[in-house]
Order: sequence, then C-alpha cells, then structure tokens
Amino acid sequence: MNRDFTLTQRRALAVFTVIALVFGAYFLRGYFVLIVVAAVSAYLFNPLFRALGRRMPTGLAATGTLLAALIAVIVPVGLSVFLAVAQITRTAGDVAEWVQATDPTALGDKALKFANGLLARIPFAHFELTMDTMREAMVNVAQKGGELLLHVLQGAVGGVVGALTSAIIFLYVFLALLTHREEVQTLIRQLNPLGAEVTDLYLAKMGSMVRGTVGGQFVIAFCQGLAGAASIYIAGFHQAFFVFAILLTALSVIPLGGGIVTIPFGIGMALFGNVAGGVFVVAFHLIVVTNIDNFLRPILVPREARLNSALMLLAVFAGISMFNFWGIVIGPVLMIIIVTTIDVYLAVYHGVEMESHDEEPKPDRKWLPRKLQRATSQPSTAR
Repeated sequence: MNRDFTLTQRRALAVFTVIALVFGAYFLRGYFVLIVVAAVSAYLFNPLFRALGRRMPTGLAATGTLLAALIAVIVPVGLSVFLAVAQITRTAGDVAEWVQATDPTALGDKALKFANGLLARIPFAHFELTMDTMREAMVNVAQKGGELLLHVLQGAVGGVVGALTSAIIFLYVFLALLTHREEVQTLIRQLNPLGAEVTDLYLAKMGSMVRGTVGGQFVIAFCQGLAGAASIYIAGFHQAFFVFAILLTALSVIPLGGGIVTIPFGIGMALFGNVAGGVFVVAFHLIVVTNIDNFLRPILVPREARLNSALMLLAVFAGISMFNFWGIVIGPVLMIIIVTTIDVYLAVYHGVEMESHDEEPKPDRKWLPRKLQRATSQPSTAR
C-alpha cells in the first residue's frame, strides 16, 4: 500500500494520524489516570503473568494474575484500615471514660475561663464567651454539620456508581494490557518517529522509574513510617500507634518525609513535660529514620530511576497537584521522560555521552548518526 500513496498523500496521512492521536488523548482525558494506573499494574504483575502462562492457558493466567493483584492491594489496605479503626475505637473509648469521670460543669467553667483569659490578651478585642454564646455556636455548627453530611451522602450515592464503573473499566484495561503487552509495545515503536531503539530507551527508563517508585519508594516509606510510629510509642505516647504508622508512611512517600509530623510532635512532648521522650523522638528521626532511605534506596531503587532530589521533589508535588494521589507515581515518570528527552537531544546534536553504569551494558547507539557514534565512543582531544 505504501507505493499507492504519493508524497503529498503520505504527509497528509501523517498529519491526520497526529490529529487522531491528539483527539484520542483529549477524548480519553477523563480516564487518563485510570489507564496509567492499569498500565503500571500490568507492568508490575507481568512477570507473574508470564510465569503462570508457561503452565496454563492465557485466560487462566490472566485471571490468576488479576486475583493476585487484587489480593496484594486489598489485604494490606484492609488490614491497615482495620488496625487503624480498632486503634481509633480504643482511643475513643478512653476519651469516653475520661468524660464520664469528669464533672462537665467544672470542666466547662475552666474552659470558659481559659478562653476568656486568652481573648483578654488580644488588643482592641472586647469579646467574652458565655454559656449562651457557646450553645448558639454549637447549634450553628450542628446545622452546618448536618447540611455538610447530607451533601456528602448525596455525593456518595453518585460516587459509588462512578467507583463501580471505574473498577470495571480498570479490570478490562488491566487485562488487555496484560495479555497484549507485546502488541502494545510494537505499536508504540511503530508510531514513534524517533525509531524503535529510542522507544526502547524511553520504555526502559519509564519501567525503571515505575519499579523504583512503587517497588522501592513505597517500601522505604513503610519502613520509615513504622520506625517513626515506634519512636513515638517508645517515647511514652501509646495512643494511636497504627494511625501514626499510616500517617507517617503516607508522608514518607513524598520527599519531605514524616519529619514534618514527628519533629514538631517531639518538640511538643518536650514542652509538655516529657523532655526525654521528645528529645528521643527528634533524635531518632534525624539519626535513624532519615538514614533508612540512605540504606535502602541503593538496594531497592534502580540507578536509572534516580533523579536529583530537587527534580524528584518538584515531580512529586507537581504530579500530586495535577493527578492527586496517583501523581506520586505519574509525576516522577513524566519527569524521567523529560530528562531522557534532553539526554537524547544532547547526544544527537552535541555528541554528549549519555549516562551509563559499569555493571550494565552500554546502550545501543545505532540510532545515532555515524559521526556522532564515533564522537561519543571516543575520548575528545579538543582543548
């Protein structure tokens, strides 16, 4: 069919293809995150799918991989939620017992006196809290809270339908990408005007970043969150251990880490009388928790997936602002694409040697012009 097209027709076809791809991306923009998550999941579980595919038909292998993926996600998340709920329930029970053993009238008087004392220190402010104003404020809060709860429940009804629809779409996309991985990669190579070798370079970089972010960063974050929660427990604060573990793990995924909670919490413990415990929490974070990352990252995160700390920080926060939670994974992947594009440009147009590692074979440079191949493979003698 190539011979039947003139040069003008081939150019027009290329333009129409670009327009179709851009329109397709715009058309599916509402499901972009879902497709990316399905692609990441299919990539991570592809080794299991191939192992099962050697012993059983493709359909059964895909079903087994899907069940394994669901178990790998549902069981840890469900267990974490169960432990956190149990911890919160126990804490609520302790608070209820304390409330029953406390005189509410005396407690209210003390609270009013304390609040009025603080208000009296504010210049140009002449306001005094009374029980009537407190009751009126509580009524207003209750009304606003009821309206907010009703709005949340109304949105939850539609949210359940949307979540069910997204789950079904995710399953279909996940299974399609899992069973047709080679076809999808071949299609990407054929559509990329830079050639198959450059496409393989991009895919390798993206795969390394996905493994480094999901397989490495999340494991490091879990270890840091568990260590931070343990330090708070050892320091003397025995409430909400699992809540702290989940919170600090979530914060440790981003480059800022759980120190934005543990360090102020330790300072607060010291100010409220537990000096030794507060100092221990702060010192443990600075000495132990921060070095968990330094120890585990060289083991769990591939070198190709390591970005400059500033770039990683920008990628994560930019990804979160654009894609919400999933931006933690999508942001670094987009950043590695940008960095790889710059590296390819410098290699092609300026003969700059692309970064390589001793333990890995040097990348194939057949896609470089012959002069540039010689320029990048031989040491420069220019002064």
